[in-house]
Amino acid sequence: MELWFSEFHSTDFKVDFRIRKQLFGQYSDYQHIQVFDTYEFGRMLVMDNIVMLTEKDEFIYHEMITHVPMAVHPKAERALIIGGGDGGTLRELCRYDDLKEIVMVEIDSLVVDVAKDYFPTVATSFGDPRVTLLFEDGLRYVRRCRDMFDVIIVDSTDPFGPGESLFTKEFYGNCSHALRDGGILVNQHEGTFYHNDAVEAAATYKKTSPIFKNTYAYQAHIPVYPAGHWLFGFMSDRYHPLDDFDPERWNARGLKTDYYNTELHRGAFALPNYVYRLLHEGVLLDHYFRRVVGNTIWPPEDDTLVSESGELADIDFSAIEKYGSDDE
Repeated sequence: MELWFSEFHSTDFKVDFRIRKQLFGQYSDYQHIQVFDTYEFGRMLVMDNIVMLTEKDEFIYHEMITHVPMAVHPKAERALIIGGGDGGTLRELCRYDDLKEIVMVEIDSLVVDVAKDYFPTVATSFGDPRVTLLFEDGLRYVRRCRDMFDVIIVDSTDPFGPGESLFTKEFYGNCSHALRDGGILVNQHEGTFYHNDAVEAAATYKKTSPIFKNTYAYQAHIPVYPAGHWLFGFMSDRYHPLDDFDPERWNARGLKTDYYNTELHRGAFALPNYVYRLLHEGVLLDHYFRRVVGNTIWPPEDDTLVSESGELADIDFSAIEKYGSDDE
């Protein structure tokens, strides 16, 4: 009998992974954690039925969330990771010898235990003497911090359950206070293609833009994430992700990477037009991509793009598509 794991990327679309066997499954105080051995992607970490990482492609996410800010900041000495219990972001940060201290705040200790037991290629750096690991809520931790960190990386789960508080305006405001002068904040910024992810990506960008002088989004192509396309946010009151980026300085470090490079760094900030509209105008792709509904094409060709608060926000396109064309 074949075993499959299904992940829903929207109400009407899912991805199936063929499974050799389930290696672990347990409810922590915060979430349901599972580990599967897959045929295509190796071991796969799942939380509340959402794929967090696989052995085959985790390097993309962890390199892009780490090396982009570290390549921009000229002299980062103290770093904070909020979330990231699998250890991948920590692994990448620990490659920087000039970092003197790395604080990691993870709400769920079981995530760390599972990573150590089942993902030895990812959870490699918890024993680094520069690392302080704290098991507590990230929002509460940053409330107590002032001018402490050069780089903060928010490596959180999706904005529900234990990760929900890490997507609030209060949280990002507290992060800005926790940064030293010239500090950089980077977060995972959700996807932009499917409706629920896109709503969260636009909302996060809207929350962070008024807080920091420089607020930008950049992208990576991660095969197991919804639509294979994921955003990260870059925020700083001093440093610009491109104008203050010194590729020669980073290349001189001699770090070997499998995804990130200095040319890709620049290209990652060149966003597709539909993503730009989403972030800057609040316009969801679902509201304007043209499709056949019944015997007509919707929306009309002369229809103008409007924001989430405009007229199109009142139209339930999913209902139109499901019920308007069933008789064809």
